[in-house]
Amino acid sequence: MEGIVIDGLVRVFKGGIRAVDGIDLEVAPGEIYGFLGPNGAGKSTTVLVLTTLLPPTAGRATVAGFDVASAGPQVRARIGAALQEAALDQFLTGREHMELQGGLHGLSKAARRARGDELLARVGLTEAADRKVGGYSGGMKRRLDLALALVHRPSILFLDEPTTGLDPQSRSALWEEVARLAADEGVTVFLTTQYLEEADVLADRVGIIDRGRLVAEGTPEALKAELGRSTVEIVPAEPERRAAFADLLARFGEPAAAAPRAVAVMLDDPTDGLAELIRALDAEGLRAASLEVHQPTLDDVFLQKTGRHLEGASTEGAAAEPEAVPAR
Repeated sequence: MEGIVIDGLVRVFKGGIRAVDGIDLEVAPGEIYGFLGPNGAGKSTTVLVLTTLLPPTAGRATVAGFDVASAGPQVRARIGAALQEAALDQFLTGREHMELQGGLHGLSKAARRARGDELLARVGLTEAADRKVGGYSGGMKRRLDLALALVHRPSILFLDEPTTGLDPQSRSALWEEVARLAADEGVTVFLTTQYLEEADVLADRVGIIDRGRLVAEGTPEALKAELGRSTVEIVPAEPERRAAFADLLARFGEPAAAAPRAVAVMLDDPTDGLAELIRALDAEGLRAASLEVHQPTLDDVFLQKTGRHLEGASTEGAAAEPEAVPAR
């Protein structure tokens, strides 16, 4: 079983917009790969190329061992995809969707019914199976879309921002199913997301894409460890001594962003720095109303690599990705 291999992938749109600008990466079989980036970074365009819905302008990509440009039918037979816009019919029930999808994949009537019932139960839609999809919530539609992508037992699953707009309960349920697919069935998952927590919880490795280029790659733990430094934020017990706190903290590292009444420092010494800082505060008679230690996050990694935060980041100047809602 093979995963995903991308070599120098480029996708240029009309007007010279390089939505994907020379990406190289590999995803091993059974791995969950998180593809992080803001809107317009090139995430969805990459997925559309890998699922054979857009041809590459340059470079090469293979999925399950087949070239996406020259072996589209073989690729499509081995993948499942839940893209940003679910291709659902508002007038069909969840069960009817499952049977239709099974028929398109050549399953017998009995196999369609059995597989549909199995997957509807797995995504928590058994009780809603005979209701029309037009009455489903956003979370239910996302879960049905995931079930549809799994009908033919794909070895590779593409999920393009699958939890955008979902409530926390629906998001958690989808996370559990994705993790189970990889752990229990060996499904390779290529997951695009804007949510740091999602990548941190699910992904074995993450790639950070910005303006069409891969700017960082590794396990979430390794990427955070690269920063290596914890941030200490202190709220002075005596607000009028805030300047004295700032002067003292500057001796232990680089000043960092903090709440309006607080001061913060990124410690130069992540091992002994905190203990030394607390001793210095005591020696100077500086009392803290509160003290918090913040470990590096994926947002910190993204900020370091790109100069901006991921969630809520401005996409000004980024290569805009054209809207595309391909059929399943």
